[in-house]
Amino acid sequence: MACHACRNGAGFERPITMAFQPIVDVATRTVFAQEALVRGADGAGAEAVLAQVSDTNRYGFDQLCRTAAIEQAAALDLTADGASLSINFLPNAVYEPRACIRLTLDAAMRTGLPTRSIIFEFTESEAIDTDHLLNILRSYRAMGFRTAIDDFGAGYAGLGLLTRFQPDIVKLDMNLVRSIDTDPVRRIIVRNTLATLTELGIQPVCEGIETPGEYAALRDLGVTLMQGYLFARPAVGRLAEVVWPEEAVAPPDGMRAAG
Repeated sequence: MACHACRNGAGFERPITMAFQPIVDVATRTVFAQEALVRGADGAGAEAVLAQVSDTNRYGFDQLCRTAAIEQAAALDLTADGASLSINFLPNAVYEPRACIRLTLDAAMRTGLPTRSIIFEFTESEAIDTDHLLNILRSYRAMGFRTAIDDFGAGYAGLGLLTRFQPDIVKLDMNLVRSIDTDPVRRIIVRNTLATLTELGIQPVCEGIETPGEYAALRDLGVTLMQGYLFARPAVGRLAEVVWPEEAVAPPDGMRAAG
């Protein structure tokens, strides 16, 4: 049975679609997951769509994004090669985890998308009640879903949260990896953060990678899961083709032979 807040929340009226951006495993050259990112059906960006989210329609928006992500992922056969679907959710839109998950489960069952392939990702930029968040994360884990913290190091949740719950995945904020190839301070911070996550049994993902230099520096630090424009930009309604940095910077065959 749905909770009172779920039953009485307003719907989100603006039509939306999803863009997908891959999280790649650079060690195996495979797509680890595709993150579903909201877009307006009229071509509007995420910022314009999110600006219309309010206290009254937050639940409806969150549910709409979940079902749209699952339906479009299934239509694109996203999991055919073993990739997972990463869905962003708003903790403040979840009132009772087991009640609010029903539409998600229904969409997965209706489309045939395996629930074991779904990762729930929340951003730590939203001020939330930690006990409420922990209830959500623990409930999702008990139901067999994986969980991820997005933008780690940039918002409200952080190391304190990790002392109470260890998600499956932590995505390091792009500001930590920006110019890491030329910034020794960032390298020290990221190196030690990676060591902590590894000891806790958490998979690290570095996001926002834009240059071959950032990629090379992160590879040197042992990072294998990465996301960013260097590999692929978000693609609306389709799965983007991944560009592997070594291929992008490799000289033509004739030049290699001449050298």
